[in-house]
Amino acid sequence: MSRWIPLLLVASTIPLRSQQQPPPPDKPAGELQRQRGAKPAAKGKEEVPPEEDKALTTDDYSFNPLQAQKEVQTGNFYFKKGSYRAAEGRFREATKWNDGYAEAWLRLGEAEEKLKDPKAAKEAYARYLEMAPDAKNAAEIRAKLQKLK
Repeated sequence: MSRWIPLLLVASTIPLRSQQQPPPPDKPAGELQRQRGAKPAAKGKEEVPPEEDKALTTDDYSFNPLQAQKEVQTGNFYFKKGSYRAAEGRFREATKWNDGYAEAWLRLGEAEEKLKDPKAAKEAYARYLEMAPDAKNAAEIRAKLQKLK
């Protein structure tokens, strides 16, 4: 039995070698790339296929209140830390996961206010008041809206 093991190992590498042969010499490599639809790489940069480029993909948001809650909790951490840009991104993500999550809109407004973007803060506060018109702090938020105008 032990005599057959080296023979099997050698025999298993033969099909792999036939798959690793270079393209035929009659067509240059650039022509093969064009036939496959690949764009030529820029000098010094490696070409990234479109499906792996995160900038080209769009996130698909569906109703997910648990994910929205996690995003708000993470945003609260960033807000307390003083990273208002990161907090704003997390609160915005939470509103995409659950459009009716009033706390996310409130916290988004507060983060936008800290970032000195009154237009965005006003929009977020208005959405918060749409979701929770009779909240405890509704009068305070309405006063902020008047001040932002």
